[in-house]
Amino acid sequence: MKRWLKWLIAAVVVVIVLGVAGPFIYIHFIEGPAPAKLALPSSHAKTTSTSSGTSPAPATLDGTYHVGVGSEAGYRVSEILVGQHATAVGRTSKIWGSITIANDAVSTGSFTVDMASVVSDQSERNAQFDGRIMDVAHYPTATLTLTARIALGSVPPVGGKATYAAAGTLAMHGVSRTVQFSLSAERTADGIYALADLPIEFAQWNIANPSVGGFVTTANSGTLEVLVFLTKGPGNPAVSGSGSLSTPGGGGGGGPVTVPSTTVPKITIPNG
Repeated sequence: MKRWLKWLIAAVVVVIVLGVAGPFIYIHFIEGPAPAKLALPSSHAKTTSTSSGTSPAPATLDGTYHVGVGSEAGYRVSEILVGQHATAVGRTSKIWGSITIANDAVSTGSFTVDMASVVSDQSERNAQFDGRIMDVAHYPTATLTLTARIALGSVPPVGGKATYAAAGTLAMHGVSRTVQFSLSAERTADGIYALADLPIEFAQWNIANPSVGGFVTTANSGTLEVLVFLTKGPGNPAVSGSGSLSTPGGGGGGGPVTVPSTTVPKITIPNG
């Protein structure tokens, strides 16, 4: 009886240790850090020169710009896996739309993301996202439409960066809500990069909390990350079957962004 009791106690201790140490080892040593936040690229701050035969940057930004190759969008959510903190990140490059600049101010703008193409480094997480969380079969896209003019002020030089206050309507998961956010932009020789982080409270868009029982828990909110490269050339085409019109001119890129993953077996998230 005493030997049996010792084995039972030892087994309980092992289970407890594995329950605590297992997620810690997985998150910190196997899965590794989450992808960095989307940011304005620092490698595009080049200048033009008439002496080299290239044309100087125009004195005005007026015109229509399309979302092109180099654009990304996705989510960032804090997770707790059996007591250990981690960050879930999913992204896609299937994003399209355009803005119009007139009299050095953004007069209109709309961006659409193919939600069904958003992927993380975990197939089980992707299944939860596509199904009970975002229900991409019924709500395949999310669209951000600017609702207020954005005055750009003096035209920045190539490589110049600026930050603006923006307002719009975010239509996602069958719900449209007004949002206000900070918009950072960088002018390049070929176009404009624009970056925005939008805090998303899940309940406001009728989105199911990503938590899975007591195994994986999250906060009640996350962040929608958007980085778009705006060009006067052809932009990314709308995803076939999305129900949205293609960006004029077609062309461009697209395809899911590959989020860095590990080479070890994926962690299994229980259904439900």
